[in-house]
Amino acid sequence: MYTLSRKRVSGAGFRLTAAALFALIAGTEIPTPLYVLYHSRFALSATLLTLVFATYAVALIPALIVFGRFADLFGRRRTLMLGLLAAAAGSLLLAVAPDFGWLLAGRAVQGLAVGTATGAATAALVETEPHGKPHRAAAWATIAVAGGGAGGPLLAGVLAQYAPGPYWLSYAVETVALLGIAAGLLLVRNWPEPPRGTQRYRIRIPAVPVGARRAFARTGLVVFTVWSVGALYTSVVPSYAAALLGTADLAVLGSVPFAMLAIAALTQYLCRTLDENRAQLGGLLLLGCGLAALVLAFPERSVLWLSASAVLDGTGLGLGFLGAQARLNRLAAGNNRAELAAAFNICLYLGVALPVLGVGIVADLSSLFIAVLVFAVVIGCLALLGVLGILRAARTVDLEGAPAPSVRV
Repeated sequence: MYTLSRKRVSGAGFRLTAAALFALIAGTEIPTPLYVLYHSRFALSATLLTLVFATYAVALIPALIVFGRFADLFGRRRTLMLGLLAAAAGSLLLAVAPDFGWLLAGRAVQGLAVGTATGAATAALVETEPHGKPHRAAAWATIAVAGGGAGGPLLAGVLAQYAPGPYWLSYAVETVALLGIAAGLLLVRNWPEPPRGTQRYRIRIPAVPVGARRAFARTGLVVFTVWSVGALYTSVVPSYAAALLGTADLAVLGSVPFAMLAIAALTQYLCRTLDENRAQLGGLLLLGCGLAALVLAFPERSVLWLSASAVLDGTGLGLGFLGAQARLNRLAAGNNRAELAAAFNICLYLGVALPVLGVGIVADLSSLFIAVLVFAVVIGCLALLGVLGILRAARTVDLEGAPAPSVRV
């Protein structure tokens, strides 16, 4: 593990790392309200639109594998800056995209960028937190991710609806922010450095310690489940809301995922001291309720049900991810912190990519409503499985392997 006296850790490093994570995630969500425009401009089917969305995650996962150990050996700051520069390149590709292929390329570069930087950023937040509080670092990591996810759609929706250059302006703003944060990171002093040694860099699948694998599997299921719902809101729900509300106002359509993810970020802040098991259990249960409300909203043509789904799913995502991130921080220790964070993020982005691709395929075969209904049933079952796994673990073995208090029934 990187060593640096807490008296010397710069608060600027912590804040800039959180800002970098926020900006990286915000950039990946800028296309959210623009998918409606891409659908008509490039004549894309639901499957192709979800493929554009999922390409980001498909490219991200190999980057996590390649760079999972990179940050542990060569430094958080170097890895984070590399990711910021790559993200700026991805934004520029999307800004000038003349066809479907360029959209795929831009999203792939974004995925490579986030895959390069997220493990390093998550680990750096723990190591640069000025007071040595891992739970506070977990809270800021989750707030940055959810807050960035909320800010991206809102920024793009408002600029696309009310400002010139709907296809490129929001990407230009994102590029300037990314480059500014990268420049700021260069100026931070007293950054934790990797330990000196003779280890060589090699590509390997991020490893989970044997003794932590069961606990990690439960945490991975939770993060897969909650972020599959987050991905639904940032890919398909704007089109779902357009049909439900009968509107093409991009600011309105962008406000739905914004509201969901903003509530997630607020929930994480307000509940940052909540016990991790309670957070995960509450989050999974609320997600199920929110998905039911989302399904009911369409046949009822109800803004109330749509709003309720955003509130419930946002709260559920916030709680579930907060609890999962806190559990990860307790599992991760020593020089494998960034590598384990990469394994955690692989679970997250599998949840982002796979279910949404299924939604696109089902939507083309039947209808968008049926696709969302199928998604709600499948993810609801996964949420229930996660609840049962956490409850069972709480009655048998705690995270460190010590027997938990027995419960008589």
